[in-house]
Amino acid sequence: MFLDRVKIMIKAGNGGNGSTSFLRNAQTMKGGPDGGEGGKGGNVLFKATKNQTTLYSFRFKKKFVAGDGENGAQKLKTGANGKDVVIEVPCGTVLIDPKTNKIIADLHKDGETFLALKGGNGGHGNAYYKSSIKQAPNYSQTGEVTKQREVILELKTIADVGLVGFPNVGKSTLLSCISNANPKIANYPFTTLYPNLGVCEVKGQTFVVADIPGLIEGASEGQGLGHYFLKHVERVRLILHLLDVSQSEGRDFVEDYFKINEELGKYSEELTKIPQIVVFSKIDLLDQETLEERRAIFKEKTGLDHIEISGASMQGVENLKLKTLEILSKIPPKPPIEVEEFDFDKKDEHSIVISREDDGTFVVSGGRIDNFARGVVLSDSLSFAYFQNRLKEMGVIDMLKERGLKNGDVVKIKDIVFEYVE
Repeated sequence: MFLDRVKIMIKAGNGGNGSTSFLRNAQTMKGGPDGGEGGKGGNVLFKATKNQTTLYSFRFKKKFVAGDGENGAQKLKTGANGKDVVIEVPCGTVLIDPKTNKIIADLHKDGETFLALKGGNGGHGNAYYKSSIKQAPNYSQTGEVTKQREVILELKTIADVGLVGFPNVGKSTLLSCISNANPKIANYPFTTLYPNLGVCEVKGQTFVVADIPGLIEGASEGQGLGHYFLKHVERVRLILHLLDVSQSEGRDFVEDYFKINEELGKYSEELTKIPQIVVFSKIDLLDQETLEERRAIFKEKTGLDHIEISGASMQGVENLKLKTLEILSKIPPKPPIEVEEFDFDKKDEHSIVISREDDGTFVVSGGRIDNFARGVVLSDSLSFAYFQNRLKEMGVIDMLKERGLKNGDVVKIKDIVFEYVE
């Protein structure tokens, strides 16, 4: 099964918790705090590989989670960092944020990587909080908890040459003649249900050819399969536009030429700027007189030159390969898509949100609160005093009062619930 668009879920690892411990050994019975730091959570990375040609591997596995950082330990031991998860995708895969529909990365070359999500920071151990005032802090900081995110993977085939044309004009046959590909060939519409890729070698040089399936009139508007595969033409540097000059399917080959180009233009104006070689296929099915007539008709209506081939007899195929190589040598490779600077993994570190529950409880949330609450332990008097002072310094108490906070009201911050007393 060919799969070229899929939505997956990714999550970076959580940070490990800091340790709360005190030095205890045969020589020291009442030592100071020695709790170590929590380890950093693992990152989520994407890596392009030429060893894959579809997104089929994501058909069943759609959730990828990096390893969590380990907790800190006594004797100032820092917890181990979580293991990164590396997700391999075919070259030509574009990553899209489903919320904004923005492209966040274009993995164009083999081995290219993209850091999608960063692991959560580890929490501080109680040794971190030691000071001249707090000689024996009995609390530590929890690790940063990361959020899961969705990302769309879309494969835009990377090939030098794209074969386009109506079904049954001979694209698959030509691909099998000029490359190492072994596509399925039969005489019925939509034989090719996914882009076939082949490598063509000419004079010691190679180029990649893609058979783009399903183009019919109305393809750009969702007719047939064409709209689904038109994106695979976007990357090519040269188009071989095949026309069944024998008209064996009952279609007018000149009308076919204009209809296919019209569909390409409707999908993307950029596709109309890609150079084309017009190829008359199946010339072995015509007598010389009829072939001459159709050459003249095409020239009169389009003013264009063309190349003639027969996949069955191999007539003209070598000439087409040479002409393709000649034109490709003058066209530079297409660059990756320009990605607008966009922080897919932007973390909320500053927001403070005040809301109320149905029973009147005030709820304080937001990124700044999440980070702040990680280091609060209500059972420790010093930690609780720090908590109260920080609420005032951050302006949270004033914000609550503006929302109607009065003596005796209940306030909830994360898992911390307390009664406000003036």
